[in-house]
Amino acid sequence: MEVLPAYEESIRNECQANRLIALADLYQIYIPSQMSLEIYSKLYLALLRSLQKKQSKVVVQQYYENHKATLCMEYSGVMGGADSFTIFGASGIGKSSAITRAIQIITENPVIEAEKPYTRIIPCVVVQCPFDCSVKGLLLEILRKVDEVLQSSYYTSATKSRNTTTDTLIGLISSIAINHIGLLVIDEIQNVAVSKNGKNLVGMLMQLINNSGISICMVGTPECTVFFESAMQLARRSLGLHYGAMEYGAEFIGICKVLYSYQYVQQQTEITDAVIEWLFEHSSGIVSIVVSLIHDAQEIAILNGTEILDLEALNEAYQKRLEMLHGYIQPTIKQKQRTTIRQSWNAAYNREPATDIEVGVKIADLAAMAKSNGENMVDLLKEYFSIEEVTV
Repeated sequence: MEVLPAYEESIRNECQANRLIALADLYQIYIPSQMSLEIYSKLYLALLRSLQKKQSKVVVQQYYENHKATLCMEYSGVMGGADSFTIFGASGIGKSSAITRAIQIITENPVIEAEKPYTRIIPCVVVQCPFDCSVKGLLLEILRKVDEVLQSSYYTSATKSRNTTTDTLIGLISSIAINHIGLLVIDEIQNVAVSKNGKNLVGMLMQLINNSGISICMVGTPECTVFFESAMQLARRSLGLHYGAMEYGAEFIGICKVLYSYQYVQQQTEITDAVIEWLFEHSSGIVSIVVSLIHDAQEIAILNGTEILDLEALNEAYQKRLEMLHGYIQPTIKQKQRTTIRQSWNAAYNREPATDIEVGVKIADLAAMAKSNGENMVDLLKEYFSIEEVTV
């Protein structure tokens, strides 16, 4: 599952423009984790279960029931439910990347062609939950995705018809899913937790499971956990995989070492334990933030001419590029490098290191130091004064 773009050390001798373009390769790196393996296994088995159902006699019966439903609007689920599951995890930990990579490996071809009877099946259809949880909007998006692969015209027919209702679409998509869809993945499902239409959309998905027999995977952030726990019928259909941010350990260290080896600045540096601890402290174990820090630090170093990836460049990227994320990152490892910075500043101002009560320290001097070193002013004040923060 690993994806490592080609890297030549000679790129560090190229011109600034070429190095900045090549720097984007950092976002193409994919390093599988235990989460990646579990997601791959879950999706593969769910797809296999759906394909096995398509070979059973009950499929013909369900197809007949769906056809009747389009005429009299009386739905009867023959295939049965309980084929839905969830993948919940914090934003930025790599859920969508793991799902995309797993689907790429599982589906060598975009369409599976069966001979007896002849049919064309899309292994995985991935759609995004509408921001307003519109049931009709999601159903039409499924039709559009099917048309993209099969070159059919279901979406055009549904949008042109004036008599197309939500019930009609459910019956149509149920029949299409029986014949042409293996696994349906709904991303950004956390939208159901903040929309008044959330229960209607989830209810539609449950009906789609009963009427089509396909497996449905719902992907979202932990915010929607409370929503799915609110009712028994929702809770039992939302069992699955739940993940948090990565812990500080061998897996995180390995990812940092691989990412750090892709250097496009002129001066090459080796990663140290202090750098790894700093990356964990300033990312809270979220891999996407680590990638952004290493990418932006090199971009800044190339643009300002320092041409080195070190703690100073990383700290500048954190202060200038990730300011909006500071409130969501909770450090768990104390930064060891700050002592050196503080000693150099004390020496420059002919002061002794800070004690419990610092006498003669000027706020203007601290402000100048914070600005020059790109540090947080509040954190700096805490080292010399007793400060109490309150929530406004």
